Amino acid sequence: MSILNWKIFFGSIQMRRFIIFFALVVISPLLARAQELDATITVNTEQLASGERGRVENFGKQIGDYLNNTKFTRQAWDGPKIKCSFNVVFQSSSDEVTYIAQLVVTSQRPVYGSQNASKMMFILDSSWQFRYEKNQGIYFNQTDFDPLISFLDYYAYVIIGFDTDSYYKLGGTDYFQKALDICIRGGNSSYSKGWQFESTAFNRRGLIDNLLNSNYQLFRQDYFDYHYNGIDLLQTPENRQSALENITKLVKNLDKMKDQVDSRSVLLRVFFDAKFGELIDCLKYYPDKNIFQMLKKLDAPHLSKYDEAAK
Repeated sequence: MSILNWKIFFGSIQMRRFIIFFALVVISPLLARAQELDATITVNTEQLASGERGRVENFGKQIGDYLNNTKFTRQAWDGPKIKCSFNVVFQSSSDEVTYIAQLVVTSQRPVYGSQNASKMMFILDSSWQFRYEKNQGIYFNQTDFDPLISFLDYYAYVIIGFDTDSYYKLGGTDYFQKALDICIRGGNSSYSKGWQFESTAFNRRGLIDNLLNSNYQLFRQDYFDYHYNGIDLLQTPENRQSALENITKLVKNLDKMKDQVDSRSVLLRVFFDAKFGELIDCLKYYPDKNIFQMLKKLDAPHLSKYDEAAK
């Protein structure tokens, strides 16, 4: 997020601080109105009848235009847009305007000193119910709940919040609060499924409640260090050891906090689904292999991957 994403061109913490100052004084006014997202949309309508497919033939373009042309925050967005993807699979239609779909949403951010990107989110949301009329207008509205537009807004704020948390400690709080406001309005609507607490693998309200819960504030602070003082510094030899310590700190603190946080929480599930591969790549040469025992306890769905990495 912000001009800090451009740190792939610079090699020191001091230079990064200079770039922040330069951006605030010189560049920010020029980019203050920039949108935040660079979203790629794919739409699958194979499960719909042929007549139904025609009614949603422009759906992907419309929501792509909305996500990429809407400014979701009031702050200046000083750097590259956040790359993200929305993969929509239409599952059924109960009438000409009411649909059920599932969404896979991902986002990423650049890794300092590398051509690689760090996956920030991987979410499968299987309970999206909404109304859509062919070529209807889609407009930003923070006051009223709409099962189509508010759903897109929710994920926009979650994407921006995670990205911002990786550059500033607890920096995404305002965006997570906006996502919570949408959850509350959605939970009180006639399209409440997915917006209220449910015992499912993923729950929109559960994710936001975890993010704003005091029990997870240390995790979010460690999340900042994991990225900004961890994976971003791995490519510089003089910082490699401290970077590894900041990466493992997140895992070790979660292990210590097992009695305070639920390892099955939506937030931790979202984190590990996005990060298990990156954690393995970063820690496969870490001398203390006990770190993988901790990961196995915290992230059981990827247990076999950690076992293989620990060999």
